[in-house]
Amino acid sequence: MKKLHSYLLAAIVALCCACTDNKPKHIIGVSQCSEDIWRSWQNSEMKMEAAFHEGVELRFTSAYDNSERQSQQIDSLVKSGIDLLIVAPNQLTSVSPAIDRAFDKGIPVIVFERKTDSQKYTAFVSADNYEMGWMMGEYIESRLNGKGNVIEILGLKGSSPADERHKGFANALSSSDLKVVGTLQGDWSEETSYQKVKQWLAGHKDVKVDYVFGQNDRMAMGARKAFREIGRSPYFCGIDGLPGENGGIQLVRDSLLDASYIYPTRGDQLLQIALNILEGKPFKKETMLTSAIVTHDNANVLLLESEEVVRQAQRLERMNQQASTYLHQLSTQRIINVLSVVLIVMMLAFIVIFYLYHLQKARLADERNRMEREQLDFYTQVSHELRTPLTLIEGPLEQISQTKEAKEASAETQGLIAILRRNTQQLTDIINKMLDAQTAIGNTKAAMAETLTDLPAETPPLPSAEPSQQADNATILIVDDNADIRAYLRSILQGTYQVNEAADGQQGLALANEIVPDLIISDVMMPVMNGLEFCQRVKGGTATSHIPVILLTARALSQHQIEGYESGADAYITKPFSAELLMARISNLLRSRLQLKNLFGNTEDNTKEPAAADEAPATEREVAEPAITDTFLLKFRDFIEKNMSDSDLNVETIGAELGLSRVQLYRKVKALTGQSPVELLRTARLQKGRQLLQTSGKTISEIAYEVGFTAPSYFTKCFKDEFGISPSDL
Repeated sequence: MKKLHSYLLAAIVALCCACTDNKPKHIIGVSQCSEDIWRSWQNSEMKMEAAFHEGVELRFTSAYDNSERQSQQIDSLVKSGIDLLIVAPNQLTSVSPAIDRAFDKGIPVIVFERKTDSQKYTAFVSADNYEMGWMMGEYIESRLNGKGNVIEILGLKGSSPADERHKGFANALSSSDLKVVGTLQGDWSEETSYQKVKQWLAGHKDVKVDYVFGQNDRMAMGARKAFREIGRSPYFCGIDGLPGENGGIQLVRDSLLDASYIYPTRGDQLLQIALNILEGKPFKKETMLTSAIVTHDNANVLLLESEEVVRQAQRLERMNQQASTYLHQLSTQRIINVLSVVLIVMMLAFIVIFYLYHLQKARLADERNRMEREQLDFYTQVSHELRTPLTLIEGPLEQISQTKEAKEASAETQGLIAILRRNTQQLTDIINKMLDAQTAIGNTKAAMAETLTDLPAETPPLPSAEPSQQADNATILIVDDNADIRAYLRSILQGTYQVNEAADGQQGLALANEIVPDLIISDVMMPVMNGLEFCQRVKGGTATSHIPVILLTARALSQHQIEGYESGADAYITKPFSAELLMARISNLLRSRLQLKNLFGNTEDNTKEPAAADEAPATEREVAEPAITDTFLLKFRDFIEKNMSDSDLNVETIGAELGLSRVQLYRKVKALTGQSPVELLRTARLQKGRQLLQTSGKTISEIAYEVGFTAPSYFTKCFKDEFGISPSDL
């Protein structure tokens, strides 16, 4: 077992490792020297391009203009196992050693945008920064007609773009009359540019400035802010010309900048060169990106084009995210499917291994249960065969002992009667002990070995129960296959009740549906249909569901009594039984039925209390009326109320609605309420008429027709008979 579990666990772990092994083919590290909108745009382009190539992983870092930090980040990327390094050096010399270390380890290096003082790189990608400076100088000269004062704001000191743009700008102005009145260090930052320009203006209040050139758009905007604070508005231009909101193109269109020069990001091209290197495809060692100047004349067109590009890029990004999600879900589903198959196979193997063991165990359990059932059936049958004669001995003997003649007999005769009673009780105890011993074999729990004995050996006789007020008319059906038991029960009951008999459950069910008795006494162990099934059929029938059922049987075990109550029995009495106990139980059930009659029928019997009867022993269970009886009464009453105004409403119509014949409806309603259906209908109509007389302004004739009477005069007569007053007196 342990070895099987170990194999199963090992298989699952191996499968999980195999299914989740999505190692990328190419890992590319990207070391940015700073964090700004231009580099964010470039990173996005690289991510979108990577989405079109399976197995490409990008790892980004940003040095935030700190050369030492960038060197550490490059070393960390190399240690993480990258396949290629893309780097934008913060400065010309300070980052070169880290780049050289990566190159010396065999990692291809692409230097983009900025140069280093080392030749250890695989490819270089950038725009021509010298040309940018030259073009912006030429534009300013033409804008000022060759005359005026200019301020230049430089990028980070020591960075190749700053140096080259400055050289190009200075050479462009050298042949003109333009004068550079200030050269400030802005470090590529808008805030630094603002502070530097503000400080310069404070010391040169009298110097006129016609144009400010920032080596990027952010520094140009910082200078503009400083000039605006003192109310001066020279021209401003920069370099980057980024698309999108607050990009250089939008700033030119909105006249915040006079011009800008597009510094292409081309992250897509940069990544394609990297993949060409990794896959051994041809590539250029140096790639110079082309660009163009942005003025107010073309800014709007360029902005529209750039916005469309941005929208397409965003759309591609969403599509890429959705595709990634779908692929992840597919991969997860594939793993789940494979794991499910493996688990099913392993479980089947487990079941096969232990199949014979479980089969043998089940076979032994079935054999043991069969033997226990046979024992229980044997002892139950023996108990039934013995308890029935004992009942026929003990019951009559008990009756004889209570007669006047027995009480006045000689001491010798009374002694003989006592001997008979004592030995009869001893036989009963022996039978109970036999069943106790048998039950203990099948179940080790002591509670299950108990049996319920309704009459202790020396229990004094119960006083005779007086029948209820309606008991004289009550009909009782006796169902038992033993003719002597039926005769004995008849002898007990016939002086008080009307008695009918049936020899088995099938005959009893047919007779119950025919006569609808007030109470049924039934044995359990009978041929054709046993007492449990008979009780269920009685309680399940529409015409008989209200009839109380007493199970009178030799089956004395607690589980037998549970079966009896679950079948719907209202009482369970074991043989041999006491006649007084039986009479008390019958009287109690009939009294409960009489209370229901009075409650629903609303007759004068409500004021009459039934005669008292002794309560059943504590072991007897009081059973509420079945739900089907309540449902019948509700349906009967609701149908009358809804169709009361129909003068043609009769017993046949009501019976058809409730699924009963005319005779069955009459007997069931009479048994439940004490009134016939016709009487109940008339009473309901009169009650409704009285309510309308008291609450509405209608005439007696209108009310009579509304409640279903065909003639107002007949309504008046019935009303006076029911309530003792005329309708006009209300």
